[in-house]
Amino acid sequence: MNARITCPTLATKVVSAEEAVKHIYPGDSVGISGFTGAGYPKAMPAALAARMQAARDRGEEFRVALWSGASTAPDADGVLAAVDGISSRLPYNSDPVLRAEINAGSVDYLDAHLSHSAQHMWFGFYGNLDIAVVEVTAVLPDGLLVPSSSVGNNKTWLDQADKVILEVNHWQPREFEGFHDIYHRTALPPNRLPIPLTEPDQRIGEPYLKVDPAKVVAVVETNAPDRNSAFSPVDEVSRAIAEHLVDFLRHEVKAGRMPAELLPIQSGVGNVANAVLAGLDASEFTGLTAFTEVIQDGMLDLLDSGTLRFASATSFGLSDAGVRRFMDNINAYKGKILLRSEEISNHPELVRRLGVIAMNGMIEADIYGNVNSTHVMGSSVMNGIGGSGDFARNAFLNFFVSPSTAKGGAISSIVPMVSHVDHTEHDVHVVVTEQGLADLRGLSPRRRAERVIEHAAHPKFRDALTEYVARAEAARPTARHTPHLLDESLSWHQRFLDSGQM
Repeated sequence: MNARITCPTLATKVVSAEEAVKHIYPGDSVGISGFTGAGYPKAMPAALAARMQAARDRGEEFRVALWSGASTAPDADGVLAAVDGISSRLPYNSDPVLRAEINAGSVDYLDAHLSHSAQHMWFGFYGNLDIAVVEVTAVLPDGLLVPSSSVGNNKTWLDQADKVILEVNHWQPREFEGFHDIYHRTALPPNRLPIPLTEPDQRIGEPYLKVDPAKVVAVVETNAPDRNSAFSPVDEVSRAIAEHLVDFLRHEVKAGRMPAELLPIQSGVGNVANAVLAGLDASEFTGLTAFTEVIQDGMLDLLDSGTLRFASATSFGLSDAGVRRFMDNINAYKGKILLRSEEISNHPELVRRLGVIAMNGMIEADIYGNVNSTHVMGSSVMNGIGGSGDFARNAFLNFFVSPSTAKGGAISSIVPMVSHVDHTEHDVHVVVTEQGLADLRGLSPRRRAERVIEHAAHPKFRDALTEYVARAEAARPTARHTPHLLDESLSWHQRFLDSGQM
């Protein structure tokens, strides 16, 4: 019997991807595994895309609603988008082909908070889930499933789907068994109970996913890597952002607002986030914990150095070098890393209870502290809100970080009014750019504007921002709480669209 598929019942259902894809029909809602390029199905998307293309060649439409944990990869989202096979998508996307179709209006995009996507499925907000396609590492004799390099929404998809196709990926290390904590006791209102997690390293569930064997219509074997993205070297801008942030954490410890080992950290994905992690690794902080979404290379660095003693997440998001390092030392990381369902990793109750320090990127912030994380020039979605709202709204302390300019200085990341609001001024604590750090806690809107302009805006744009506030105050003497010139508040964005410069 196959060493990866030792359940007698499920071993009889092993077929090719081309055979398994016959269980997916036009109009189906399809839930797939995957979170930030890790743990997504490797064979089924290509087989489904080929089936869709064949239908198109016959003059027939074949599109599906596609649900995942977060972004996947070009060989998942991308291949399906390339054959116009996606009618709607949730909850997060980063594929350029699919992004273009979303912005062209040919794909309906449901940009949900990650903590909401599973529970909204349970509530019935999205309708029926026809089929789930989930990558796992192994199928045990009793039918339990060893999860893969991400968990995401897999538990919910397996529970809710009418039919299930499993992909057993031999590339994923068999030693993954024991790296996961799947909490199976969530309930619907009015029968919900508190989630019994009070420490980031606490186990509250089981190491396995579960599925009703009767629902499994096919098992497909693969041996293919995750989509591993390289990170850019830390540059001067990202290093300056990291230094401002780490220095502020020192200030908070000195002020007695958090312990010397800080509170659990959450870090978004990307080069600036990795620079912040590198800044923490170079600091005096030690014994840290993480309650986050993604284990990046920077977190492996922190675990290796002892700066970080434990990391709870829902997925890996490593470079090729990071994957090799993890696999070469996988047993050393066991007990230091735990992967959970995203309805737990991103759960507002837990974020607030643990007192998480949240660090996320942004596209732009305005002078009053509203943050746009998702849309370029107000209308074109970049990726989506992801989990930033789950953490920012409930964090003990949150940071939104970005270079102060983009497009070679043509765009200011600090503007009079953001062109799209994801995080309101009521939820944003600290804005950080390479220019400095604006602590907005406890400040009225006008005081926030002074601080954002002085500490976060690029010098090239400070005078114009200051002048804007002064003219807005003068224009309406009885409306100075949050002064705006409505005919100018978005003029910077319009000027960029017209001329290529703000």
